[in-house]
Amino acid sequence: MRVGHGFDVHRFVDNRLLILGGVRIDFEKGLLGHSDADVLCHAISDALLGAAAMGDIGKHFPDTDPAYKNASSILLLKTVAQKLAVHQWQVVNIDSTLIMQRPKVSPFVDQMRENIASACAIQKEQVSVKATTSEGLGFTGREEGAAAHAVVLIEKRLGE
Repeated sequence: MRVGHGFDVHRFVDNRLLILGGVRIDFEKGLLGHSDADVLCHAISDALLGAAAMGDIGKHFPDTDPAYKNASSILLLKTVAQKLAVHQWQVVNIDSTLIMQRPKVSPFVDQMRENIASACAIQKEQVSVKATTSEGLGFTGREEGAAAHAVVLIEKRLGE
């Protein structure tokens, strides 16, 4: 068994969609990035890749590659899970936390969990998505951006 940790942050900007955990959320701003800037999926992808000692999201999906311009991060997460499966790793569980002042994401958490579970070929019960504010402190508190942490546990498939 191996544990991985991921962290990501993106700045809020005008004229972008806000996508978190593969869910489009109606909000006046979105997150800036080469892909759709889904900070939650990026943190989970990094945690999975780190647990498997396979590098990070930037290694596998560089922001210099036009193929990933505006790419769906939930599809990138699915690709990460498939890369792990090739090396006989399976996801045991994912625990993640979104950090942002606004918007409130609690109405979307179940759909995020379903999307993440589907991308990783696991059950929804194996995925935790939590959200918190930073009580008005720092860049997330000033609503300049969003951050996410993820911790994952992976294990080798039995009999392989």
